Amino acid sequence: MYLNFRANKIIVFSAFFLCVIIVCSMMISAPVVALHSSNVPEKSVPLTIIMYHSFLKDTKLQGKYVISPMQFDSDLKYLTEKGYTTVLMSDVINYVYNNKPLPEKPVMITCDDGYYNNYVYAFPILKKYNAKMVISPIGFYSERDSGADTLSANYSHIPWDNLREMQKTGLVEVANHSYYMHSQNGARMGIKKKIGESSEQYKIAITTDIQKMQDLCKQELSVTPTTFTYPFGAISKDSPQIIKDMGFKATLVCKSRVNNITKDKNCLYDLGRYNRPNGSSSVEFFKKIGIS
Repeated sequence: MYLNFRANKIIVFSAFFLCVIIVCSMMISAPVVALHSSNVPEKSVPLTIIMYHSFLKDTKLQGKYVISPMQFDSDLKYLTEKGYTTVLMSDVINYVYNNKPLPEKPVMITCDDGYYNNYVYAFPILKKYNAKMVISPIGFYSERDSGADTLSANYSHIPWDNLREMQKTGLVEVANHSYYMHSQNGARMGIKKKIGESSEQYKIAITTDIQKMQDLCKQELSVTPTTFTYPFGAISKDSPQIIKDMGFKATLVCKSRVNNITKDKNCLYDLGRYNRPNGSSSVEFFKKIGIS
């Protein structure tokens, strides 16, 4: 009887010991399974995009969308000293589509509407710092001012020959900002859908206008833009799919946020940007948006 009791005790102890081994093995192996889980977030590259519009020396004309050329110089100096490298949309698209590397601390400079002062004041500063910029001109106005006898930094838009000059340096990339859909005063705001307009009417209206700008860029600059910049950031429910169907690989909007660039092509749409207003120093502005 004593022997049976001892044998049973050994069997129970052995079973207990075996269970402990199994449980410990499961605990050790669990983290390995988690590391290979599809739920682990893909590595992303943070990209801050700055949105400029106009550069003028007259302090009376400076405001929310107009800064001085001196301030722009200060901004680029700040970014350079902090180790940031300016990139174009083509650089970001190549990273996503073709696995081309991005610099360690990328930042993007964009300039909407294509005012002539971008060429007169901002372009020399770009060359000074060897900085890159994505410019989004409005086709109608660049076409109109290409035949003008005189041009004003205050209100004229960049002619095609100046855009060609800027583009050839490799520092400037041209995006599509519509041909003639940059208005807040009519029935349509930017490319937004009109009240009462059918989906088919809307699609025809914006594709006709945007394609006209694509064709002009191909004709005048020998390039077809891969990025569409929404006028005023105005978007309707049907807009994103129409823009994608037209072949654009990326879009720029006016939402203030940092972008996370991954190898997912959808990350290139609705890229947020921080508007650069007058009234704050480079240190104040960039620290406010997280660049320091």
